[in-house]
Amino acid sequence: MNTTPQPGPQPMSDARLAELDVEVLLRFGLPDPGAHRSTLFGNGAVAAAITVDRLGVLPRAVVFLGEVVRSGGTRYAAALPEPLPGPAAAAARGWLEAAAMVIRDATGDLLVARWLDAVAAVLALRVVHRKATS
Repeated sequence: MNTTPQPGPQPMSDARLAELDVEVLLRFGLPDPGAHRSTLFGNGAVAAAITVDRLGVLPRAVVFLGEVVRSGGTRYAAALPEPLPGPAAAAARGWLEAAAMVIRDATGDLLVARWLDAVAAVLALRVVHRKATS
């Protein structure tokens, strides 16, 4: 038996995380409760937070979008002219449209809303850390 410790997952830089295709992660992670969903809620949420952070979105806007998804559904939110403010609208619309491809019911909408909550939480941590270090 090999007792040599195996290296775990290597940390990814912001630049590398920002290159992840969040739309693909949504299409595969939402319907699959296994590894794809773990990746969606882990690296995918961080990648989305980095994207909207770079576009100047505040965490409360992402939280609000999650509430819109809870109330009206993913398809409704995807049809909004500006699901997130300014240039982040296109990114958010892409995410919501990708999610709408695989969401079949209100349970799926709640999962999308939970993912948006995770994105907002990561974004809030980034904002707080940036303020603390400046």
